[in-house]
Amino acid sequence: MTIISLPMKDPVYHEWEKFLSTGNPYTCKARQQIIESWARCYHEGIDPYDDNIHHWLDDLSLSEVLKRKEKLIEAAKPFMSRLYEFFKGSGFIVVLTDENGCILAMVCDEDTRQNPMTKYFYPGVSWKEETVGTNAIGTVIKLRESLQVSGAEHYCKKIHAFSCSAASIYDCDGQITGVLNISYAFHASHLHALGIVTVIADAVTAQLSMSQKNCEIALINKRMASLKNTVSDGVLIVDNHEAVIEINPAGRAMLGKPEQHIIGTELRQLFDGKSGEILTSSKSYHQVEIIVDAHGGSRHFAASREPVFNEQDVLAGGIIVLRPIKQLKHMAQRSSGDAAVLQFSDIIGESFQIREAVHVATRAANTAANVLLTGESGTGKEIFAQAIHNHSDRHNGPFVAVNCGAIPRELIGSELFGYDEGAFTGAKRGGKPGKFELASGGTLFFDEIGDMPPEQQTALLRVIQERKVTRIGSDKIIPIDIRLICATNKNLLEEVNKGTFRLDLYYRLHVLSILIPPLRERREDIQLLFDHFLERVSRAQGCTFAVESEVMTYLHRYYWPGNVRELQNVVEHAACLAENKVITVELLPEVLYAQSSLMKIAAPQVNEVIFTREQRQKMAGFAERNRIIAKLDAFAGNVSRAAKELGISRNTLYKKMRLYAIKN
Repeated sequence: MTIISLPMKDPVYHEWEKFLSTGNPYTCKARQQIIESWARCYHEGIDPYDDNIHHWLDDLSLSEVLKRKEKLIEAAKPFMSRLYEFFKGSGFIVVLTDENGCILAMVCDEDTRQNPMTKYFYPGVSWKEETVGTNAIGTVIKLRESLQVSGAEHYCKKIHAFSCSAASIYDCDGQITGVLNISYAFHASHLHALGIVTVIADAVTAQLSMSQKNCEIALINKRMASLKNTVSDGVLIVDNHEAVIEINPAGRAMLGKPEQHIIGTELRQLFDGKSGEILTSSKSYHQVEIIVDAHGGSRHFAASREPVFNEQDVLAGGIIVLRPIKQLKHMAQRSSGDAAVLQFSDIIGESFQIREAVHVATRAANTAANVLLTGESGTGKEIFAQAIHNHSDRHNGPFVAVNCGAIPRELIGSELFGYDEGAFTGAKRGGKPGKFELASGGTLFFDEIGDMPPEQQTALLRVIQERKVTRIGSDKIIPIDIRLICATNKNLLEEVNKGTFRLDLYYRLHVLSILIPPLRERREDIQLLFDHFLERVSRAQGCTFAVESEVMTYLHRYYWPGNVRELQNVVEHAACLAENKVITVELLPEVLYAQSSLMKIAAPQVNEVIFTREQRQKMAGFAERNRIIAKLDAFAGNVSRAAKELGISRNTLYKKMRLYAIKN
């Protein structure tokens, strides 16, 4: 192609000369966009007669730009090739630049590429308006609209021989990411060049948007696949015919079936009976309990479903999420506070009696045997129960506490065993799991077991023996796995003799028995407990208390019928009344310092707290006797096994049994 500059035949040429001589845009007759661009170039000090190439990128910088604009080039190249085919052989140059006017790619005939006038067109050269003056590429970037610049409309004379048509390419945020341009000889001006370039640039913009959306969709699909495959919940996706089209690994494990036996199977075939009817509901539901008969027994799940609609708002299937009931129960118990938080380290005391009780309880925690905690009210039986649970291999499971004396007689059955929907008037929709189900996998603590009604004792005995439970109003048998700890302030053997407690249930519960000593039998712990409770009150109130020495004298003399709980109340009572943060005798409850009360109680004196050697030997013998009885009970009277567990010989054990008058 031979490019010929014919400025004298261009009517704009004289206006261009006039502007350069005066710098006054108001005296020129040219298009408004061109005149405004000339004015910008004039004020920038651009030399209109300079014939050099001033701004281009070195190889390293160009390589970085090309890498950054890789997606733009990939999207634009097919359209550039089609545009070139349309103008092939006519001397046209198709150019793609970035948002800064830097040429990224170009397509043209070989003879056009070799023409001296096209020396300004090659990758890396900048066509910014501030660099080259008024031109289609740079001025389009300024104006953000398609533009054709012909002949002397260019500010610099070196490109008067060209006509250029350019249009912007936009990214997904509406920002210019590139410019598509076609340049050709001024005398070969094409009537529809600008329109064609604009259409092609819009097509590239659409392609970029589509590619971006495809990338986002692919990323979302990857995230969803990762989420689906890593969550512990079972996820099933069904089509509009209720057939499973996808299932995640957790779902396969829950159903206990290989994927080929699940994919393509309808829900009614996959889940039998009532569960199949519930799951196939096309409506949304949340945490509906279902029971699935799987290999190894029945499994309980909470099912949730969200329907899926197509673009015509027609039901296209649904997503079903299965979560093991055990997980939900454990989460509910933790959030409601029904969990074991206390450890053996929370038991305050250094007396022989309390240390011996902790020692036996620690040994009991390492077994799966049922434990019976006995002791007066307020001695801390629930603390022991929580500590045993937390020290056992069930510490990650639930801890469910039931106060048998606090539940109304007519409701204790539904509380313990649960019920199905419609089992009785007022039954909760969807039914409700009982305490046995909630505690499965962990520990069930029955406080005040001696207050359990006789009719429920029979049901409790059956559950302990069979390790299965059936909800009220249901025929489904639910297997349970619990460790049972019971507590009472009653003498259960006396209750057996009265006929209010079953003898066979007593023997089921009395596998390991631990006596929690009353506070009056471990008076050396009163000071430790008092300091512990006072420190707790001090932290809560943000202050420090002083204590008169005489206060401890009265505390040691008192009989403490309410045990540790009563001592805690006394400390809080005195701290609330201490105006100057000094706890005096006068601030103690009257029963502790009234002379008449002291006389009636006939409590031991303070100096009697110091035990003699003989007294300690007797207490040690008492503790050893209890340990021997506990082991014999644990092994159903088997002397050999009990002796081995105690670490002594059979003959030694027989001697100790005679010494302590233990009847086997």
